[in-house]
Amino acid sequence: MTAEQTGLRIQEALDRLDGIGGDGAAQQAGEQLVRDLMDFYHDGLARIVGALPGPALTALLDDPAVAGLLVLHELHPEDTEARIARALAALPEPVELAGFDPATGTARLRRARAGCGCSEEDIEAVLACHAPEVTATVVERAAQLLQIGARPGAPAEAAR
Repeated sequence: MTAEQTGLRIQEALDRLDGIGGDGAAQQAGEQLVRDLMDFYHDGLARIVGALPGPALTALLDDPAVAGLLVLHELHPEDTEARIARALAALPEPVELAGFDPATGTARLRRARAGCGCSEEDIEAVLACHAPEVTATVVERAAQLLQIGARPGAPAEAAR
């Protein structure tokens, strides 16, 4: 389960608690429980991150679940653009970061080559774990080169 899916499930549970009792006490208790657990996990993860040798931590940063936890707890050692680049490197086709606007959360991306590949939904899903600050993407398509050749059925010399 991804960090995003977990967050949605927690919010759904808190929303259900809101309907119990009517005075909001159950939801307040649920929210306090989530805050306490988050603080506990943050302290434990901070100790783990601090104790890991650099290469071991770097290897773990490619795992979407680990990256999502570290971002959630503000313990990820990389800045937003580095996390975006790491996420894009996991895609099956080359996609590069052309720019990121933190004010709007928009990442401008560029496909390195034209043609079929992963969908924009696939790109957004991989970014959600590594860089939840990205709230919108604009994908620029690579220029397609046209090949000029002989017309079908024309002799090869006519094409020169």
